[in-house]
Amino acid sequence: MLFNYSNVFILALVGIGFIFVSLLIGSFLRPSNPTKEKRTTYECGEPPVGTAWVNFNIRFYIIALVFVIFDVEMAFMFPVVKVFKDWVDVGHGMIALVEVFAFILILLAGFAYVWKKGDLNWVKRVEEPNNK
Repeated sequence: MLFNYSNVFILALVGIGFIFVSLLIGSFLRPSNPTKEKRTTYECGEPPVGTAWVNFNIRFYIIALVFVIFDVEMAFMFPVVKVFKDWVDVGHGMIALVEVFAFILILLAGFAYVWKKGDLNWVKRVEEPNNK
């Protein structure tokens, strides 16, 4: 039992040591001649404009979350598609198909909710209350 943990510990030490030794060797081999241009923030070759503390629209975050949800869906669906023929051969094809459709329906319900809420619109209308 202790032998198994020692193997993991030794492998972790070798990995961490490899990183530090590589960085140390690189620091000796690479040239060190910093200039003003090298110390600026890199923005696709353009000179930086303004401060780095810029507020981003919350839409970037929401669209990224929706993308991640459907990306994870594909990550979960790919293994199912790969073994679906084996399930059909064993006789569990209909159960697996129902489970896949239930999974897709749950995700479509979430997609419909996000769409109905208007979070997929890049420019969201804000309705002002009537003060009459």
